[in-house]
Amino acid sequence: MIFENLPTTPTSEELLDMAFSRAARAGRAKSGVEAQQSMLQTASNVLSDNLENVVTAWPDFGEVDPFYYELADAIVDVDEVRQSLSEIQWAARKTKEIGREYQAKLSGDADTSRKFRKQAFARLADVVEEVGDDLARVGDARNDLRDLPDIDPDDPTVVVAGYPNVGKSSFVNAVTRASNEIAEYPFTTKGVRVGHFERDHVRYQIVDTPGLLDRPPAERNDIEAQAVSALEHLADCVLFVVDASGYCGFDVDAQLALRDSVAEQFGDTPVLTVCNKADLSTDVDADRFMSVENGENVDETLDAAVEAIGYEPELPFDG
Repeated sequence: MIFENLPTTPTSEELLDMAFSRAARAGRAKSGVEAQQSMLQTASNVLSDNLENVVTAWPDFGEVDPFYYELADAIVDVDEVRQSLSEIQWAARKTKEIGREYQAKLSGDADTSRKFRKQAFARLADVVEEVGDDLARVGDARNDLRDLPDIDPDDPTVVVAGYPNVGKSSFVNAVTRASNEIAEYPFTTKGVRVGHFERDHVRYQIVDTPGLLDRPPAERNDIEAQAVSALEHLADCVLFVVDASGYCGFDVDAQLALRDSVAEQFGDTPVLTVCNKADLSTDVDADRFMSVENGENVDETLDAAVEAIGYEPELPFDG
């Protein structure tokens, strides 16, 4: 996952403490003008290198898969993060420039060199403090994004939708490996369940999204709506699960209205209506009927999703 290896972002105070303590150690190893030159070079290099590392650790949002871009933008304001990274990049260049500018002044007697070195340190500190809020914003964004579940936008993906209590999670549990992951998103109430299964040596993802695709669009806030928009980029097939028996607490008409809204939002993505609890009622027009509790037609329903996706892996060119 593109955000999971982002390193911890230092605060402005941590950066300055690191730079000036290392500079002091470097100065103690020499004397006179050389000591001042060594201190300045060390402080400037530590600051410019670490600020640069903050920026280069992040992916280029212009090249991020649309799914992850919209998902990130639903959690943090991507434009604000990009602006902060730009400010930090400026600070990296500026601290290097200050180091070079003042190195040229560190000549002659030790007292004059010490005076200029102190001026340089003050300017370096001003630059780093100026981007203190930007460092904090990038650090917060890193903490919010690094624990997103490992979803591969390149894997063929089944998204499971439907009202609560229709059997979505039970279905995901039944068709995926026991290691399927449950991860918390800031915009869901129950976490997102991500499972995997294989057909013909191809790995598929299956995603259950409680708190997003289990209620009408009008009940979603702006962040939730954007998260659903991200799922549009991910889904290759939607399995919309209904409960014709009504034991889920929602009548069939309401369930089908939600299905229609999901189908409209997902555009050309195939949406299959799956009647679960078919042992209790089949009184609904559906593409598939199953009973997860009784193990009836569960695999066949999954096969229907695979067929709807029609994924064909790229084969090595043999020529």
